[in-house]
Amino acid sequence: MGLRVMRNVGLVAILSAGTILAGPARGQIAAPTVALDEISVTATRAPRRLEDVPQSVQVVDRDQIRQQLALTSSPSAVLSKLVPGFSAPNGTISSASESFRGRNLLVLIDGVPVNTPLRDVSRILNLIDLNSVERIEVVAGASSLYSAGATGGTVNFITRRPTDGKPIVTVNTALRTFTADPVHGLAPETSISVTGKVPDGVDYAFTGSGRFAARSYDGKGREMPSDGQLGQGGGDRFQLGNINLRLGHDLDLGKRLEFGLTQILLNQDPRYLTDYSGSYARPNYARSYPGLPVAEDTRSLYLRYTDRDTPLGSLSLLGFFNDINKRFNYTEFAYPANPFVTYSFTPAAPTSPANQSALATERGGINLTLDTDLSVLLPGMKLTWGTDVISESTRQRSRDGADVFTPLQQNSYAGFALLQLPVGERLTLRAGLRYEHFDLDVAGYTRPTTFAATAARNALGYSTFVLPALAVTGGRFAYAAPTFNAGATFNLLPGIDLYGGFSQGYALADIGAFTRRAGLSLAYACPVTRPFCLPAGTAVAYASIAPQAQIVNSYDFGLRGRAGIFSGSLGGFVSTSDEGTTFDPLTSRLSQQKEMIYGVEFTGNAQVSEQLSLGAVLGYREGRYDTNRDGRLDSDLPNNRIGAPFRATLSGTYLFENGVSFRLEGEGFSGRNARIDLVGTRYRLKDAFTVNAAVGAPVAGGELYALYLEVARWREASEATW
Repeated sequence: MGLRVMRNVGLVAILSAGTILAGPARGQIAAPTVALDEISVTATRAPRRLEDVPQSVQVVDRDQIRQQLALTSSPSAVLSKLVPGFSAPNGTISSASESFRGRNLLVLIDGVPVNTPLRDVSRILNLIDLNSVERIEVVAGASSLYSAGATGGTVNFITRRPTDGKPIVTVNTALRTFTADPVHGLAPETSISVTGKVPDGVDYAFTGSGRFAARSYDGKGREMPSDGQLGQGGGDRFQLGNINLRLGHDLDLGKRLEFGLTQILLNQDPRYLTDYSGSYARPNYARSYPGLPVAEDTRSLYLRYTDRDTPLGSLSLLGFFNDINKRFNYTEFAYPANPFVTYSFTPAAPTSPANQSALATERGGINLTLDTDLSVLLPGMKLTWGTDVISESTRQRSRDGADVFTPLQQNSYAGFALLQLPVGERLTLRAGLRYEHFDLDVAGYTRPTTFAATAARNALGYSTFVLPALAVTGGRFAYAAPTFNAGATFNLLPGIDLYGGFSQGYALADIGAFTRRAGLSLAYACPVTRPFCLPAGTAVAYASIAPQAQIVNSYDFGLRGRAGIFSGSLGGFVSTSDEGTTFDPLTSRLSQQKEMIYGVEFTGNAQVSEQLSLGAVLGYREGRYDTNRDGRLDSDLPNNRIGAPFRATLSGTYLFENGVSFRLEGEGFSGRNARIDLVGTRYRLKDAFTVNAAVGAPVAGGELYALYLEVARWREASEATW
């Protein structure tokens, strides 16, 4: 149990962790059935030593996760503190405006992708329950090893593994609240985990949790809106439930069959609409929220068979299925924040009640990976190869049942091979190729009548028009491209390695959002006074507006290792692409231009003594793009891509002989005032700094925490998204 008090953005928490209700005595817990790999399988799809991977790789272990759970239950906040490439967290259930190295982050749970690439929405990362996670593996840089989506990096949440013997039960509870309003800011949470193994039978790991939130407040004590980011959901008035189940059976010493299930259920009940008209988003207390609750019902299942002793080497066969359902917030017309809404045909109140939608995605696939030892050709030589088949269908419908974009069906087929080649005792070379073919079926649909606005020199600052219902004809389209990776690691000194590599990843543009905006030009617009001015039968073909896929090139280089009491890494990166996926926030149109993002990252730890450890995480990133397609990088990327160029976390932990621990953290983010287009548009972000202090003590098989967080400065919520 523990007490946590935060100044301004404050809360009180009670946390009970690590309670063993049945099973071995404390200090005699049996080892997991499956030993942890030396390095993340997401790096190469087969276990590899960190020293052999020519990319920036970080592993957040269970002790670090448990330590962070005392401070936050947000995966984004944890990644932001411990991984230098991750952006500042936004404090909501969504990860909108959060990025990794300024690009997309592919999210995996036990190696199963849970993103929705055909309609890229951001609400999954912050719904994952950290109580169910054994470790987090983060691989920076573009990658195509798990198909599309990893243009910035890949994060794999490895859930808690089964243990041998009798059941071990762990309970975590917390009660958090904001000091701005301790009564109405209450946010309780609880989690229970059970791990064990039936003698000579099935091993199991189960975690169930519930999180609840009332009102939420910013650093100045102001109530935060329920939808500060246009449809994604906020950090208040929600109920979140998670179930994670892992069952396994060792068929013999080399063969294993494993089943996994993750279930996420969310319900948010906003009370007010959001006012976007000021310098920051805020609740509009004069307007009650008229929409349906925000909801999430996401289920992910997998069945994995592994065999370490096939004639071709170690084999992993994974079958998975995702059933994803997301309902977004109801939002009303608000220029320039929300200039595009389903039309009610009432100019004075232009937003239709149907301007609330829900996304339904089904995604299934089979991944085959073989890790073949070729030491007969050259000592240490290995080939990782395999194939993937993935099928996905997605559609998004408004509250009245009408499609809001073209229903999509995509099948992809891929083959890949990665070769590891040692050269002497110090140098290891790696190179790989993946070829993937996409078949995309775009169904025809009728885009609903839309009320829209653009900037204008008048008293309002904008002019309005109507986009009449427009037929969008679909078709069948194909896309195929090879992606490559190559790199090397060199053992400079005992425990110190140099690494450098090139890797490619790809992402399809948000096709759903793009077709939802089909005809967003004056050629298809009508005056508000004549909303049906287009000739009957007017249509637009998807083929004429289809965005191109984005290929991202990543270059990573750095130094990492351990020397005496010190361990850490220092590296730099450059990320380029010729076809961007940047949305213009004023026109809601997709721009596909050349981009470049670059940065420097540092992580360092010092074990000063058995009691005292110090840590530092530093990161800098910035990015530019070609605004007018003249080949020059003439503008800075917007804030939803590069929110805070510089960020740092400094920490220290002291463990007393009686088991009491003290931890102090300082976390800071720089501000930004970048020019994001040729006309000089800027949206200023303020800098931020937080201080966390925690005292923990063992109590009756659990841990007691007393916690304190002070927010020195924090940027305004809406400025992170506009």
